[in-house]
Amino acid sequence: MSELETFRQDTRNWLEANCPASMRGPIKDEREVCWGGRDFEFFSDDQKLWLDRMAERGWTTPTWPKEYGGGGLSKDEAQILKEEMKAIQARDPLTSFGIWMLGPALLKYGSEEQKHEHLPKIIRGEIRWCQGYSEPGAGSDLASLRTKGVSDGDDYVVTGQKVWTSYADKSDWIFALVRTEPDAPKHEGISFILIDMATDGVSTKPIKLISGKSPFCETFFDEVRVPKANRIGEAGKGWDIAKYLLSHERTNIVSAGGMFGGMNPVMAAHKSGEVDDGGKLADPILRGDVARLTIDALAFEATLQRVKDESDAGQGVGARASMLKYVGTELNKRRHELNMSALGADGLLWEGDDPSDGQSAREWLRSRANSIEGGTSEIQLNILAKRVLGLPGA
Repeated sequence: MSELETFRQDTRNWLEANCPASMRGPIKDEREVCWGGRDFEFFSDDQKLWLDRMAERGWTTPTWPKEYGGGGLSKDEAQILKEEMKAIQARDPLTSFGIWMLGPALLKYGSEEQKHEHLPKIIRGEIRWCQGYSEPGAGSDLASLRTKGVSDGDDYVVTGQKVWTSYADKSDWIFALVRTEPDAPKHEGISFILIDMATDGVSTKPIKLISGKSPFCETFFDEVRVPKANRIGEAGKGWDIAKYLLSHERTNIVSAGGMFGGMNPVMAAHKSGEVDDGGKLADPILRGDVARLTIDALAFEATLQRVKDESDAGQGVGARASMLKYVGTELNKRRHELNMSALGADGLLWEGDDPSDGQSAREWLRSRANSIEGGTSEIQLNILAKRVLGLPGA
């Protein structure tokens, strides 16, 4: 038996023995998603147990180095872990912007002290992070940001505003882009700074969406004192870190777990009874639409895996992150539209006695924001036109 075959068998045995039964199967309630953090309230004892067991092995971040608490797995071993978790429908033990975005940036640009300080807490789900990038008037043109950090001894005094800050009201820390070199060209005067949300002068205000929920917030900094030791990389060089992090954000925002989790049109049709005696979708037009979506989603997943493999091999992602973001966004919107079609009149339900009542309609409305978050679709198409296709500017 090869080493990988042995690893697969050992992993299968460990998961069978350690993944609680309640942590297997589709998530039916958003409270079942484990975000972690200082004040996170676990949905159940099993949810916390599953996180603790996976974090102890470093398997919340399988490929991160063991010296920071990660799993230290090879790419092939991490893929096997993913496959074996999928085989038993094991849920992700931790959902975290720290894992998707900040962690890779820290591993590449952070000092050893910063890595040892922040990475283990991300891995164990002890700190919940949010992203402070977009501002009023500086969304698509992010480099026009105005939040400033004025040098004062060993600190920066940060003043400004961020917007569309996902889950800022529930987060412990924020990684933010701050203009610290006001006389430098706009791309060269930005620093990448970590800020504790509990610091005096930090406040948040939820933004209510059409779905009735508020994942986004406005975040305000009113003369917030932040140690310069919390700056990642050199002063004024944060734009390079920002671009690197955005490539990870755009790749992970359309990952199978992030974009394509939850209900699919076939599940929706069965839920609403829109199936024939053989269990097939009764509507032939809907059946064809679902087949097309399934084929496109499988092709996208294969492309996503190829790009990730090339990135692991040192080739980077670059502008292809924009391609993945755009295509993944459109696929997810199509999925939610088909869910609504498959549910029929049931899809119009907005609220009821069951926590899942109205969820499909709310998720359909929420999916519209996929075209904006992580970089608007229009901007992604512009990037592809210029940097991939080499088309001339207007």
